[in-house]
Amino acid sequence: MNTLDQLLRTSADPSQPLVTYYDMATGERVELSTTTTANWVAKTSNFLVDDLDAGPGTRIRIGLPSHWLTTVWILSAWNVGASVVDHAADIGLSGPDLVADEPHRVAASLRPLGGRFPQPPEGFLDLGAEVPGHGDHFMALDLPEPSTAALDLDGTTSTHAELLASVVPDAARRLVVPGSIRRDAELITAACLGGGSLVIVASATPEQISRVAAQEGAEDQ
Repeated sequence: MNTLDQLLRTSADPSQPLVTYYDMATGERVELSTTTTANWVAKTSNFLVDDLDAGPGTRIRIGLPSHWLTTVWILSAWNVGASVVDHAADIGLSGPDLVADEPHRVAASLRPLGGRFPQPPEGFLDLGAEVPGHGDHFMALDLPEPSTAALDLDGTTSTHAELLASVVPDAARRLVVPGSIRRDAELITAACLGGGSLVIVASATPEQISRVAAQEGAEDQ
C-alpha cells in the first residue's frame, strides 16, 4: 500500500467493527463496521468533490473532538487527495459551536447518527443535511500519490508514504479517550493496517472507561 485512500480496502472481514463511539454524557453509542465506515467515507468524499471542489492539494481543517465523524472526515480527506491541516485551510469543519472562517464552512451537529441541526446553521453547510444524499460509491478522478500531503499539523507535514511508514499496524481493539487530530489520524491508520479497531469514549470517568473496556473487550491505551 502506497497511499492512504486504500486503507479501508485492507480489512479481512469488513463486517467487523472498526470504530465504536461512546458519549457517556448523553448515553450515545455508535458502532461502524468497516463496510459502514466505507459507506460514510464514500458519501463524504462525493460531497467534498461535487459540492466543494476538493481534490489533491485541498486543505481541510477538522474542528471536531475525537468522534466517529472525525474518523470519517480524516479518511474522506485522504480519499480525495486532500490534507488534514490546522491552518490555512480551504474547507473548515466545525462542531455545533460554529467556529470556522475558511472559504468553505461545514458544520456537524454531533447529534446521534450524524443528524442535522434543528435549524440550518447560518453561514455553514449542514453536514447532516448535505452528506447523506450523496452516492454510496466514490470514484476518484485524481488519485493521491505517495508524495501527496496527508497531514499538516503543529508545524509538521507528513505525506501519505511518510505516515504509512511511521505508523505501526495495530491488531488490538483499542479503547481511547479524546485526543488530538494527529493522534486520531495515526490510530485509525494503525487499526486499518493491522486489522484492529477503535473504541472512542468521551465524557467518561475512570470507572466508566474500565466498564466500557470490559464490555467491548478492548484494551485501554
